This record gives sequence, structure tokens and C-alpha cells, in this order.
Amino acid sequence: MTKLHHLLFAQYTLLLLASFPMKLSAELPDLSSVPVDLTAPPMVKEAPAAGKRIEQTTQGWENTQAHHALYLPVDWKPGAKFPILVEYAGNGGYKNKYGDTSEGTVEGSNIGYGLSGGHGFIWLCLPYIEIKNGTKTNASTWWGDVEETKRYCLATVRAVCQSYGGDTSAIVLCGFSRGSIACNYIGLHDDEIAKLWRAFVCYSHYDGVTTSWPYANADKTSALTRLKRLGNRPQFICMENSIDSTRIYLEQTGVAGKFTYVPIPFRNHNDTWTLRDIPERKQAREWLQQVLGTP
Repeated sequence: MTKLHHLLFAQYTLLLLASFPMKLSAELPDLSSVPVDLTAPPMVKEAPAAGKRIEQTTQGWENTQAHHALYLPVDWKPGAKFPILVEYAGNGGYKNKYGDTSEGTVEGSNIGYGLSGGHGFIWLCLPYIEIKNGTKTNASTWWGDVEETKRYCLATVRAVCQSYGGDTSAIVLCGFSRGSIACNYIGLHDDEIAKLWRAFVCYSHYDGVTTSWPYANADKTSALTRLKRLGNRPQFICMENSIDSTRIYLEQTGVAGKFTYVPIPFRNHNDTWTLRDIPERKQAREWLQQVLGTP
């Protein structure tokens, strides 16, 4: 190829790229440019009541430091049935150059409240449980003891359904970052817990896309085994900037799932986009209504 051909090819490539502009995360808008229209209620140590988010510990863990956050919607009343949004948090100790932070706590989660707006859904934020200094407590990073985490999940969801009218046929698992990976890593850990869920909302990261995470069974073979437990249940998969890496991974697995891919057009790695009136939140809410068959 002559120098002229090289020059023409380079000019054509630049023209092609200009025709399809792609913003890097540093060029995307910041979430702070959109005002919040929701604020997740603080977690309080009070009795359960409509419109309150309370700290609870499930029976069997009373003498531990393990706990979860339970929110009953403002329209909650005894005897009524409500779908449940079960949520897992991101890793603690996280901070980036845009000011995004995560403490890895149940009280720091936002997705369930943003999706529901505080109405029509029970919102349950669950812990990952580790044994620290001889005591079971909430793990701020990664999974803690996976079997104990799974056991707490099953017992807590069961208790919420029995005591507060949770609909066992309408339980949706949600998560941000570590919690997004947890949708499959914990939620599809085995056949027992996998059958619990109606659908999933996975925001930022996905089980099997990255295999260098510092925990057991992060490899693609193990992730595929978990993914195959999904069956035909739908997943709403979203991520800041681009969702392409997850889409490509899932296409390569050969698993024909009901996947909805939505990029979140902000540079931020945090779940407070759900607390803002943006088209992607509207899309997630409409997807949720369609999945559950609610008006």
C-alpha cells in the first residue's frame, strides 16, 4: 500500500469514527447534572410499618451481628400481597475520581427504592455474611461465607413472605456492582436458591465477564454452570457507559436467555441513577411491570 493509500485509509477511518461518535466515560455527563426526585429512607431501629425502612435480624441469627434492611411500601397493609425487590449491595471501601462511593452496606442500597418509588413493592436489602472475630456479621466486601449468605437469604425471604405479605411468585433479585454479580453468583448458586426468583435486575458488572475477581469459582466454566440455572426468566442488564462486554459474553455462552440490555449514559459507578427521573429508570420500571404483569 502506497503512502497515498495509507493517508486515504486514515482519513476514511477518522471520517467513519466521526460518523459514529462514542463518548468515553470521562466525557459522559455526571449524575449530579440530574436532580434527584427520590431519596431512600434511612434505616431505623423501629417496628415495621408502612413507609419505614427498618433494621432487622432474621430468627436464627439473633445472637449475631448479621442484619438486613426491610422497607414496607407506603401502601402496605396487613393481609395484602406485595411483590418483593430483594437487593444486594456493591463492595465497600469503593471511591472513584468522580466522587462515587460504596460502603457495601444494606442501608446504602438504592435500586429497589428507585424502581418502586416506595409504592407497591416490599424492598428487602440482604447481607453477605462472614464470620469475624468469632461472630457472624455483614461482610462489606465480596461474599463472606457463601453457604451462610444463601441460608440467610432463604430464611429472610421466607419470613418476609409469611409475616408481611410477600408474594412468593413475584420475587425479583436486584444488585449493584458486587450485587450485580451476586444476582447469578448467589442467586443462582444452586437449584435451591435459584428457584426463588421471578426475574433479575443486574446493574454494573455481570457474573462470568471478568474472571480475575479474587474469589473462588469466578471462572467462566463455573459462571456458565450458574447461568444455566436461569432458564427462561428475564434479566434487565445495565451498566454505566456501555453494556457491550456483557452482551458479547452472554452471546458467546450460547445461553438463549431473556436478556434486556440498557446502557446508563452517565460516567458514574453508583446506583443513585435510580433515584432520578431519567429514561432508563422509566424503562426499568416498565420492564418490571411487564415481567410481573402489574398495571
